[in-house]
Amino acid sequence: MKKLILAIIAIAALSATRVSAQGCGGAASDEGIKMFGFLQSQYEHHMTEPSKNSFTFERARIGAMGKIPYDFSYYVVLELSPFISSNPYLLDAFITYDRFKMAKLSLGSFKTPFGLETNTACNGLMTVYRSTATLQMVAPFRDMGVMLLGGDETTLVQYQLGLMNGGGLLKFDNNKKKDIVGRVVLHPFEFLSVGGSFRYGYPSYLNDKDTRTTIGGELKLKYKGFTVLGEYINDQGDYNRDLGGGCSGNLIELGEKRSGGYVTLAYLSKWNVEPVFMFDFFDSGNATGYKESNMTFGVNYFFNDWTRLQVNYIYRAESPVEVPSDEIVVQVQVKF
Repeated sequence: MKKLILAIIAIAALSATRVSAQGCGGAASDEGIKMFGFLQSQYEHHMTEPSKNSFTFERARIGAMGKIPYDFSYYVVLELSPFISSNPYLLDAFITYDRFKMAKLSLGSFKTPFGLETNTACNGLMTVYRSTATLQMVAPFRDMGVMLLGGDETTLVQYQLGLMNGGGLLKFDNNKKKDIVGRVVLHPFEFLSVGGSFRYGYPSYLNDKDTRTTIGGELKLKYKGFTVLGEYINDQGDYNRDLGGGCSGNLIELGEKRSGGYVTLAYLSKWNVEPVFMFDFFDSGNATGYKESNMTFGVNYFFNDWTRLQVNYIYRAESPVEVPSDEIVVQVQVKF
């Protein structure tokens, strides 16, 4: 508890400084520091494992972002949920040289620049949980490194190119080589985005021989309340099992080659009710032939711009042996 209080005080103390910055917390301002955060309180009902039924915090985060005159900005976030870690810990912390919109440079701890779902803010996901494909094949979700980036959703081209440790969140590099990770997204029309991602690296401890290669493609379409999201990922070679970075999931034994993806459909009505359906699939490529085909049926209700209710029913189908693991989850989120 003492560490939790000290962490919150440390973030709040930054508000005495007149600065501001980039990040998923929102747009930066020149008028001073911006404090932000969100809470995701939820109830999980496991259909076949009542012992796991529980009220939890999926995430509880607080952060600060600011701009230091004239060309530098910073972004820092703490994870406070006791269901993720018994102690608060640093999630994101990076400094950016942002003088040029199409050529910014960030250094520190940040999300791995791979894929649409990974780089969608947790408070902006259309379903409570990310797809199995993302959880199993994109990890580590956060890493230490340097990243060149440029553009946004208003420009034709948006890109990120990172040189990363490859060891995971707030860890020293675990070998002598670095990982290269990149993502390019094209916005040919206001309603359409198409992109691709890649990663090449050496994920294992003291291992400079066994490599990992990951490629992915993505699509995002938003038109008059309708949203279509799609992503496919192919992952080969060695792998790092550090899920970390504020994401969770069951570790699945992986083979030499694994693949998967998802498609999400949603419609936001004039009553602020948003039905959502996601189909995701994953092939582990392991010796047992383990695969998943999951369906998430959900509805989101937006009380306002800061408060959202999500109700999801997740139907999970595993093969060659199906394991009863369906779940109903109800989550209330507040952003501030």
